[in-house]
Amino acid sequence: MISTRRRQVKPLLEKVLFLLLPDTAANFINEKQKRFRMFAKHRRKARKLPEILLLVGIAYSYFLYPAFLWIWRGLRGPKMVRKSPIEPSVTLIIAAYNEEDKIKAKLENSVRIHFPREKLEILVASDASSDATDAIVREFPEVRLCRTPERRGKEHAQKKAITESTGEILVFTDSATLLDPNAIQSLVANFGDPRVGAVSSKDVMLGGGNGSGEGMYVRYEMALRRLESQVHSVVGLSGSFFAARRQVCQNWSEDFPSDFNTVFNCARMGYRAISDEQSLGYYKDIRKGVSEFDRKVRTLLRGMTALFANLSLLNPMRYGVFAFQLFSHKLMRWAVPLFLIELALRTLWRMRRPDNFGIFLFSAQALGYAMAYGGWKREPLRSLPPVKVAHFFTQVNVAIFMALLKYAKGERIRMWNPTQR
Repeated sequence: MISTRRRQVKPLLEKVLFLLLPDTAANFINEKQKRFRMFAKHRRKARKLPEILLLVGIAYSYFLYPAFLWIWRGLRGPKMVRKSPIEPSVTLIIAAYNEEDKIKAKLENSVRIHFPREKLEILVASDASSDATDAIVREFPEVRLCRTPERRGKEHAQKKAITESTGEILVFTDSATLLDPNAIQSLVANFGDPRVGAVSSKDVMLGGGNGSGEGMYVRYEMALRRLESQVHSVVGLSGSFFAARRQVCQNWSEDFPSDFNTVFNCARMGYRAISDEQSLGYYKDIRKGVSEFDRKVRTLLRGMTALFANLSLLNPMRYGVFAFQLFSHKLMRWAVPLFLIELALRTLWRMRRPDNFGIFLFSAQALGYAMAYGGWKREPLRSLPPVKVAHFFTQVNVAIFMALLKYAKGERIRMWNPTQR
């Protein structure tokens, strides 16, 4: 009752004020209208805020985080590695499972590596291979076979090889990756810096990755690793070729990917894990898109299993810059498909009453997904750079989403099947 009377009295007072003091009344009404227009303007801006935050979240890991690293490096200078021409004892551990079609070329490549022979030990960690892999390995007198009695996964085979190895520096590689003759010498030189605990190679894809778009992604990742190394540490090593100090490998997990877990061990022990541009590992592109997609889902699921079991590493009070890098590179990237889904739903809801911003969002997403679908259905379209980028970006985020679903359902992967390249 009282509020109703107030609503009736207020217009009457305004009329009386206008009759008695017209100038004051006009100013009062103008001010009231101005406040209303400002409120409406802020309200329109506020409506855009959720979508803007989602766009920032999508762009953060791929663009804003690298830009931040670039600015950081520019302001503080790159964190240098004090390389020195050291020659410690080195063990090259080659993980293999049913690699009869690749292992001979791999071993021929390995025995030609430029490193003092008396300092280099070569082991093949065979995960109970059931083909001719072990027999081929025995044909090389310079190579020692380390075979597990039963198949229990790549990390289990590597762990057995570690216990049988003698090297101060352990170099891990797989059968599909061919090494530059000077690669191990270049990797080992980084351990002359006592702050370095692990070193990742630079991946070079033979064929450029034109079929699947993987080559483009590899080049991006290599550039990002270089930035991360120059600021502090990488958050993941190249699983196909990396090296670590022996003490870093003592806490070897059979449940987590070795390239990821080695970085975690470095962080806990106060070491840096870096990327070396001169240590090159060559491997072929995956020509089958389905194989590439399945590999991504497996790799992502294993990475999620490792990180979500080691969330303490995200504590910036204890792990400093590494915690920031881990959050930015991994967690925020894995959140991108969730941001994309939320953005699509909000855009559709916004199109009930479309405005310029809503139309822009709808058009941009429709065009991007249309190009991705076209690249998926018709491979020749991927020769067009916009289609290639849209297709690969969508494929990666679908793979992340599938891995998240599998992790949420409790699926875990311990067995390792080498990707056919």
